[in-house]
Amino acid sequence: MITIPWLILEETNSPAFAGLVAAISALPGLLISPIGGWLVDRFGRRSVSIGADLLSSISVMGFPIVALTHGLSSTTILVIAVVGAIFDPAGYTARRTLLADVAKASEMKLDRLNGIHEGFMGVAWIFGPAVGAGLISTVGAVNSFWVPAALFLIASLAVAFLRVGNLGKEARELAEEMGVVTNRSIRVGFQVLWNDRLLRTISITVLILAAVYLPTESVILPTYFEELGNPAGLGFVISALAAGSAVGSFGYGWISARLSRRTLTRMTLIGSAISIIPMAFLPPLPLLIASGFLLGLSWGPFNPLISTLVQQRVPADQQGRAFGVQTAIFYAAPPLGMVVTGLSVENIGISPTYFVLAVVLSGTAILALLAKSLRYEF
Repeated sequence: MITIPWLILEETNSPAFAGLVAAISALPGLLISPIGGWLVDRFGRRSVSIGADLLSSISVMGFPIVALTHGLSSTTILVIAVVGAIFDPAGYTARRTLLADVAKASEMKLDRLNGIHEGFMGVAWIFGPAVGAGLISTVGAVNSFWVPAALFLIASLAVAFLRVGNLGKEARELAEEMGVVTNRSIRVGFQVLWNDRLLRTISITVLILAAVYLPTESVILPTYFEELGNPAGLGFVISALAAGSAVGSFGYGWISARLSRRTLTRMTLIGSAISIIPMAFLPPLPLLIASGFLLGLSWGPFNPLISTLVQQRVPADQQGRAFGVQTAIFYAAPPLGMVVTGLSVENIGISPTYFVLAVVLSGTAILALLAKSLRYEF
């Protein structure tokens, strides 16, 4: 997330092109995620996770290999970024679905496990951006890609050594033994999310929030800190966001045992709406870091909550497709938001664009609180 935009800005000095690459790179997630979810339900959660990570590792190696052989250009950066984005959604969907199997094998409550999972993802985001910024400063943007390539290999090995069952396969086999014809269509994921009012409302809310928020991390903040010549500052802000998210996620299991999910959702949306406003004014770095931490802290419990709702409300043999569609929804709107944001930054500036996005995000969060399903379906 840091190195690709930075590499583009080094090569082209164009925030609009950085936004365009980010947008086009998100399109494979939109198209492939439902297929990835179908693969998870059809061929197994562990197999898809391992295969996707191995292919992602190869794609990431493309940046330094092409740079050493033919040299990178705007076109090659775009092509490699798009190819790499094909495999990530399937792996992400497989791991989210795999959590239910891990919960059963470890005899751990889903709420607690989802919180731990999202918390560790937050911890990784604390160190990842900081390491990425450090690598840019030392070995350069191109050579830094060897590190995530190696990490993808480690991730595939970690999942390969898991010893868990497959609740989706077990549910499908049990249904077939009872004479029930299971629906293996890719459309099931869409149908499940749409027919469940609560999951539908949450998915639409996340769609809008992602469209508004992700451009701030992929276009606005990289452009702002690139103009300052301060990659470390970008790393610190992204790490602060991740630190807050990690704390909120780790605390989800504890919070969910003491607060209703309705109350927790309200706190998350209100906190996010309030926290992003100070960031839009691009204050001095310490205040920007503090605001980022509060924003991450507010949003942190929401991701494990979404995972738990799908795991508990969707049949086990359909969870891969449901998570795949959710992932596609997450990828759907940001491309347009990234392109518009990149053009806006070039024409009216960073600060005005950031402020407009913050207002839209806050308004969306507040409107979501008025939805009947968020008030009565928990």
